Amino acid sequence: METQDVNNRIVILDRDGVINQDSTHYIKHPDEWQPIPGSLDAIALLHQNGYRIYIATNQAGIARGELTESRLKAIHEKMSSQVMQAGGKLSGIVYCPHHPDDHCKCRKPAPGMLHEIAAESGVDITGTPYVGDSLKDIRAAEAAGCKPVLVLTGNGLETRKLRHNLEHVFENLLAFAKDEISL
Repeated sequence: METQDVNNRIVILDRDGVINQDSTHYIKHPDEWQPIPGSLDAIALLHQNGYRIYIATNQAGIARGELTESRLKAIHEKMSSQVMQAGGKLSGIVYCPHHPDDHCKCRKPAPGMLHEIAAESGVDITGTPYVGDSLKDIRAAEAAGCKPVLVLTGNGLETRKLRHNLEHVFENLLAFAKDEISL
């Protein structure tokens, strides 16, 4: 059996509701970005076990005029810094700035951002875990051929009611990370 190159092991994560607390009013400032307990440790654990971690996140607040791209960059810098302080590293962050009415190819549930990560990472993402908390995340994972993983943080409990038959469901990102590295 051929062993997989460690550099080809990636995990893709949604941001809001998976890594950080979500808000119906968007996370608009770095001060509003607050990690979910255990999420930074989860990213560190995955990184320390040879995974590259990518984030794919819808950010319609930009199209709605609630968030600027420079403010989003500052939020992501804060997140990356806190991930590094926990002993982890993010390999890439992709986001969709479009309004839901734009019908773009990148906004989840469309798989565009996941395809962008595949191109950026040079990895065939078929079967790659995509961890999310919403039905949009699950549908994007399925459309891209990824393994859909639901966490019960953020909107996860509501999503589970809509898709009660999902195979990969975890209490939070840390529970997923511990399970993933034990495979």
